[in-house]
Amino acid sequence: MSGLLSTRTCSSPGEVSDIKSPLGAKLREPLTEARFKQLFGGAEQELELLAEHGWSRLCHLWRRWACSCSRPGAWRLLLARLPPLRWLPHYRWRAWLLGDAVAGVTVGIVHVPQGMAFALLSSVPPVFGLYTSFFPVLIYTLLGTGRHLSTGTFAVLSLMTGSAVERLVPEPLGGNLSGIEMEQLDAQRVGAAAAVAFGSGALMLGMFALQLGVLSTFLSEPVVKALTSGAALHVLVSQLPSLLGLPLPRQIGCFALFKTLAAVLTALPRSSPAELTISALSLALLVPVKELNVRFRNRLPTPIPGEIVMVLLASVLCFTSSLDTRYNVQIVGLLPGGFPQPLLPNLDELPRILADSLPIALVTFAVSASLASIYADKYSYTIDSNQELLAHGVSNLISSLFSCFPNSATLATTSLLVDAGGNTQLAGLFSCIVVLSVLLWLGPFFYYLPKAVLACINISSMRQMFFQMQELPQLWRLSRVDFAVWMVTWVAVVTLSVDLGLAIGVVFSMMTVVCRTQRVQCLALGLAEGTELYRPLRESHKLLQVPGLCILSYPTPLYFGTRGQFRRTLEWHLGLGGGKVRDLVKEEFAEPVRVVVLDCSGVTFADAAGAREVVQLASRCRDAGIHLLLAQCNASLRRTLSQAGLLDRMTPEQLFVSVQDAAAHALEKLELTGPKTCTVWV
Repeated sequence: MSGLLSTRTCSSPGEVSDIKSPLGAKLREPLTEARFKQLFGGAEQELELLAEHGWSRLCHLWRRWACSCSRPGAWRLLLARLPPLRWLPHYRWRAWLLGDAVAGVTVGIVHVPQGMAFALLSSVPPVFGLYTSFFPVLIYTLLGTGRHLSTGTFAVLSLMTGSAVERLVPEPLGGNLSGIEMEQLDAQRVGAAAAVAFGSGALMLGMFALQLGVLSTFLSEPVVKALTSGAALHVLVSQLPSLLGLPLPRQIGCFALFKTLAAVLTALPRSSPAELTISALSLALLVPVKELNVRFRNRLPTPIPGEIVMVLLASVLCFTSSLDTRYNVQIVGLLPGGFPQPLLPNLDELPRILADSLPIALVTFAVSASLASIYADKYSYTIDSNQELLAHGVSNLISSLFSCFPNSATLATTSLLVDAGGNTQLAGLFSCIVVLSVLLWLGPFFYYLPKAVLACINISSMRQMFFQMQELPQLWRLSRVDFAVWMVTWVAVVTLSVDLGLAIGVVFSMMTVVCRTQRVQCLALGLAEGTELYRPLRESHKLLQVPGLCILSYPTPLYFGTRGQFRRTLEWHLGLGGGKVRDLVKEEFAEPVRVVVLDCSGVTFADAAGAREVVQLASRCRDAGIHLLLAQCNASLRRTLSQAGLLDRMTPEQLFVSVQDAAAHALEKLELTGPKTCTVWV
């Protein structure tokens, strides 16, 4: 019999027990699962009746479908799919409108330079970043459930999109393309980026149709943070050629970060002094402004728009000094006015871009859902993860028709929107108005904007992602396993690529979960004297044990990966299989186990292999003269065990609703409470 050396035991069978009953306790007879079902019934009986009568089940499904097609059902569906119908009637116009307007305009001002910067990161012309800052924001305002979420261009997605575009449409080896050839190359790359957005949107809509919003849980917080932090380093290194004015081809694939660093160091003597000066001055302005916005966020009425100030100053400087002609500084050039014609992406490219669209869709949903959840918890409202799938899927799918690249919620602009006083999705409309004014009227003012400034905006926007590494010491103290997941994901992202790093991080995090289920210990329980509570014996030396009774708790799912450990643990405790029993109780109290209670409250599920292991345990206990009792099995576990043939080795009277009921029955079996008296303290 297992237990601690100092654990006290009750009197031997046949003697009077000194167990004290709890104060004010009431007595009742132990309840088996069968008796509980007779007394109280349950939803299981209805499910069994439906399963037995196929026609009744079909009628039930038909009634549900008919109710959803009724007028009230259609209205409920419309409310669920168009969230503004729910929150707009309750909108507090006087209290919220000014905050939404200020926050929307502030975010829109940041969207303009940031959208153009992230477009270059996606290997498409800057104007397509403005399109991506308009259409997805407008669509999410109509379909999204995150009141404080800001969508648009996101650096990590832009980096992943740029890698896919460079692989699908590589630049010719000779370089020195003519104007017409460059336009053709840009058009092909825009089509490839739109096809990637179309594919990721279609995948998210498929996930929505299958109600797979729960998939966001597989991208744990350490994986997402390590992914964004590692991608930020990729962004920094990829922008070095633009900062230094080096016309270097973009490196893609594994070890692209190190290849880019090697190419930059090799070409460093050819860097442009003019663009290097512009980059240094831009970073000297942008980085301190970012720090001021963070440190004085509670004192500033609205964050300082450092990006738009830098864009205006650099454009004026380049125009007045003719830097583009005198020093060959790369500029944005003409931004076409209006919107592009709707165009369906080339569907022939979809099989090629599927491998790129899948990780982009997962990152889009994971980052957006986690951000929405953070602010929903902070401001006490709920989000619908499946509706978020629909919102981002439709956003990417429809915006791809207007030549937009993949988009999602963004860390920087979401934080900016909250700091500026945003309250609802209505702030997105004000942001769209700002971007729309640039597309229709203000585009020519950005003609002389140096591309080096956009590269600096890309780098400065990564500040929040870089500072995520400050959380590592705290993560080490909280959970070494999560720390290992963070580091493995980050190293994989940095050394290999964002796509492979994401896959490795997800697989590694899932492996840690599996490994932790295999390291769970089976705990022997004892009774806290004067109560009805059973606690692990190792927690206290004052817990009571009954000679001949062993109460065990197995707190992990029982599946093919844990069945071996389950068998070895039970053999160790019960002395089955001919092995020596490890007995930590004093020899004078040692007695062979006659009754064992297995607490199954922690066994959330069992597969076929695990169920067969329990059936074999019942057979071996019966052959060894040990009375096996199962306690607190959930409905799914009972169903699986029954189908595996457990009731051929045990009777329904051996399945109890709780450990207390099973222990009370075991005490009667051991004749501690008399031959006919059997009660439970409640």
